[in-house]
Amino acid sequence: MVVDASASTRRHGALSQAKGLLAQLFEQAYRQRARLAVLHASGAQAQWLWQGQQSGAAVQTWLAELGAGGGTPLLEALQQASRWLSRRQQLKPAEQQRLLILTDGRLRDWPALPPASCPALLVDIECAPIRLGRGRLLARELGAQYWHIEELPGGY
Repeated sequence: MVVDASASTRRHGALSQAKGLLAQLFEQAYRQRARLAVLHASGAQAQWLWQGQQSGAAVQTWLAELGAGGGTPLLEALQQASRWLSRRQQLKPAEQQRLLILTDGRLRDWPALPPASCPALLVDIECAPIRLGRGRLLARELGAQYWHIEELPGGY
C-alpha cells in the first residue's frame, strides 16, 4: 500500500475517508493472514512502515495516529514500491501481490511511470469541490484500476 498523507489530503475530509477504508482493509488482511507492506508518503520523503508483515496492533496504532502534512513524495513512494515489489516477486514467486495506492493525485506533473508489475488499484481520495482529476490519469499510466473513494463498491 502506498498512502499519500500530504497536506492536501486534509482538505474536505479526504484523509478521514481514507482512514476508514484503511481500517477495513487492515481488518480484512488480519482475518486473511495476509502480509502488508505500507509506504507512507508525507512530508519530505516516503517512509516504509511495514514490509511484508501481518496486520496487527501496530498497524492500528499507526492508523489512529495518521495525520497529514508537508509535501507529496508520492513519486518517490511509487518508485520505492516498484523496487520492493520486484524484489519480493523474486524472493517469493508464489505469493500473490497487489498494489493499492491511496492519493488525491495532487501532483503538478510527473515523469513517465512504468506500469505496475502486479494488479494495482488507485483509490482517488480527492474530495475538493473542484477536482483536478489527476488520480485517474495516474492510474491510467500505472495500468491500475481506478476508483474514487466515494464510488467504491462495498466489497473491496
